Amino acid sequence: MRQTNGFLKPPEENSVVPHSVVNPPIPIMSRLFLILVFATTVVLTAQRPNILLIYTDDQSHRTVGCYPESFDWVRTPNIDSLARNGVRFAHAYIGKWHTGTDTGMGLDWDYQIVWNRPGFTDNSRNYFNDQMITFNNGQTRLVEGYSTDNYTKWAIEFIKDGKGRKDETKPWYLWLCYGAVHGPYTPAPRHVGDYTNAVVPIPKDIFDPRPGKPSWLQNRSAFRERDGEIMSGKMTFADAVRQYHEGVLAIDEGVGRLVAALKESGQLENTLVVFTSDQGFAWGQHGVRSKLAGYDATIRAPLIISMPGSLPRGQVCERPVGGVDLIPTFHRFAGIELPWQMHGHDLTPLLRNPQAAWKHPVLIANTWNSFGSDTAVIPADGGFRAGIPWYVMLRHGRYKYIHSLLENEPARHSYQGASSDRYSPTCMASAVARINGQCCSKVGRWLVQSSRIASFLS
Repeated sequence: MRQTNGFLKPPEENSVVPHSVVNPPIPIMSRLFLILVFATTVVLTAQRPNILLIYTDDQSHRTVGCYPESFDWVRTPNIDSLARNGVRFAHAYIGKWHTGTDTGMGLDWDYQIVWNRPGFTDNSRNYFNDQMITFNNGQTRLVEGYSTDNYTKWAIEFIKDGKGRKDETKPWYLWLCYGAVHGPYTPAPRHVGDYTNAVVPIPKDIFDPRPGKPSWLQNRSAFRERDGEIMSGKMTFADAVRQYHEGVLAIDEGVGRLVAALKESGQLENTLVVFTSDQGFAWGQHGVRSKLAGYDATIRAPLIISMPGSLPRGQVCERPVGGVDLIPTFHRFAGIELPWQMHGHDLTPLLRNPQAAWKHPVLIANTWNSFGSDTAVIPADGGFRAGIPWYVMLRHGRYKYIHSLLENEPARHSYQGASSDRYSPTCMASAVARINGQCCSKVGRWLVQSSRIASFLS
């Protein structure tokens, strides 16, 4: 396993040294679903569980039926079944991950199948059909068909048939990255029109005014009115939202097929299944059609963790968690020591008792393609891209704090609603104070030292 944002390094004594080849290097903010199926076999006893990470793209928590924020017409029976047989996290903020190495050699994986966008740029917009796929033997060929279905098929071959697994007596880790439901939000042909009659509510602040929101969100909207219809590009707003949700249906079917493959091969009881997405997507909330602003409507993702027989069933955890928490959790289940102190925290206590106390805040930073020392200097213009500036978001208990890294922009904070927890600005102050020791960039330290934060906390 590897994350190039500082969480994981190559496997050492605890895992097999892989021998596969990966794509040429690409910017970290490029599409992360380039890696369709990555797997590594961990050298552990047979009693250790398998780990299946199902990772989608731009899929809002609102697209999953078991989330109360979803429309009443949303149908995701297989993902909902995962939640009935596991723990659903109500507030998850995952963020971008990148799995390739800087050299592009990808030697951290035993087996992989990759949509090779960097090597075939003319194919880089084919998110859903006819992709140039590089296989584990290094050969690349055009693969026809709907990409979500292809990825599911290859994952099932790995799970059920053992294709690519060096030793079927040992547990495995499989990272399945779907391209859906990224734009252009193309559904499988069989699902086109499935939501034709669905009623799509219009967000209250799709157009101005937006009281209490920052200046950069005022006097703007990604949508326009034409002949009495709200338009999203060339489509009506309602049709665009329906098509986006139709693109999720093949993912849901894929989840059902994956669980069936685990069950039929006798591996379901011993497999930790994690379903999540890199972030959500806003459709008109605050006037945004984007996945990047620091609002729940934009970046909040689904997160469901299931392992029948070992974890509670049908439970909901209201504690906010982040993508960085998944890595220590995987290490814990795999029985591997963390190679160094990480930013995330093992979620096992919440998986055992979803109502357990949880003191850890979630920090999300948006600095586009700048990382590490490149974030030492905050752009004078705010670093806007796609209409969104650099920002840092902190979530702790029921409180959220969003700080746009803009001069003269007041800090924003919000109270998230009723909960059995009793958080206060004093608790938030304690959380912010701890961030100074947790951040990996000067942006984080700047945030903590900011007089504007001190003013808010006081």
